[in-house]
Amino acid sequence: MAKGFQGKYFSITDPQGVNTVIYRINETAKELRNKYPRYTVERLVFSEEINGTNKKKTFFVDYPEPEGEDLVILSFGPQKVVVNLGVLKDDKVRISKKPMPIKFDTLYSETPMELKDFKYTPNLRRPITIIDPETAEEVKPMIYLDKETNEAKGKCKLRPYKSYFSFEIRDKNK
Repeated sequence: MAKGFQGKYFSITDPQGVNTVIYRINETAKELRNKYPRYTVERLVFSEEINGTNKKKTFFVDYPEPEGEDLVILSFGPQKVVVNLGVLKDDKVRISKKPMPIKFDTLYSETPMELKDFKYTPNLRRPITIIDPETAEEVKPMIYLDKETNEAKGKCKLRPYKSYFSFEIRDKNK
């Protein structure tokens, strides 16, 4: 177990060619919602061990809420991403039986470009997460201070001719 870890853990097995990452959904306190996104996500830390052609991943949830933790489970495979929801409550993880339908837009460019102007909270968690599906790693933004608004903002450099996966947690009414 990780040193200084105060929480719960659970394991999943990825078959060959699949790379799963899991995010915990955090809801912003009501009194802060006028300044910050209602929901942010936190990528869970995991350890990995190879078992033949499969990878066993053990994910850690530090300081879980007693009422449970909502999870987004993203499994990156060749040419697709499977999205499931899960709940960690007590010592059990329950995963949705059917992958979640997703509304999405595509952006295609043959020239280098930057995705700009998504807000950051002071702890640098952003409401939009961009992932390289080939590596399942987040595209890390370059943080800068917008002198006109005096806000910290981020820019992500995206490569042309390449696919990316991005997501944002929102209320279904909005």
